[in-house]
Amino acid sequence: MSLKHAILGLLTIQPMTGYELKHEAFDTSIVHFWQADQSQIYRTLDQMESDGWVECELEVQTGRPNKRLFRITDNGRKALREWLHSPQPPPIYREPFLVQMFFAGMLPRNRVLEHIQQHIDAHHANLKHYAEIEKVLPQEGVSHHDQQFWSMTLDLGMALEKTYLNWLQDCKRKVQEMPEHTNTDNDIQSHD
Repeated sequence: MSLKHAILGLLTIQPMTGYELKHEAFDTSIVHFWQADQSQIYRTLDQMESDGWVECELEVQTGRPNKRLFRITDNGRKALREWLHSPQPPPIYREPFLVQMFFAGMLPRNRVLEHIQQHIDAHHANLKHYAEIEKVLPQEGVSHHDQQFWSMTLDLGMALEKTYLNWLQDCKRKVQEMPEHTNTDNDIQSHD
C-alpha cells in the first residue's frame, strides 16, 4: 500500500490540512496498520498535488500561520478507485524480535525472559490503545457501512495483539521450564 492511497482515502472523509491528516486521521484511525510521520505526509501531499490527485486551498488566518487545506480531486478519486479494485499481495513481515527469538539459545534464560516480558508489556499497551480507538470511532456524519469496515480493520488489529500475547505467554512458560543453559563458545555475552 502506498501512503498516497491512504491519504486519498482519508481525504474522501473530508478536506484536511497535513497536520490534521497526521494527528486527527492517521494517529486516531489507521495507526494500527499504517503509520506515517508529518514530513512524509507533507512530501506526499506535495507530490499528489503535482500529480493532480489533490488540490490545495490556502486559508489565511489572523495571528497564526496560514493553513493549506487539501481536498481530493476527481483524478484522485479515480486513482483511489483503481487501487481499491486491484488485488494486494500479502504483507512481507520483518520482525526483529522473531530473529532474536530464533537465536535466543545463545542468551542466558533471564535475558530471554526480559525480552519476552518487554514484548508482553508492549502488546498489552497496543491492545489497550486499540480498545481506546474503538471507543472514539466516529458515529456521527459517517455512514454505518463505513463504520463497519473501520471496525473490521480494528478487529484484526486487536485479534493480532491477542494472538501475539498468547504466543508470548506460551514462549515465556516454555523458557521458564527450560533448564538453565550452560555457556558454550556460541554464547553471546552481554556488553552491559
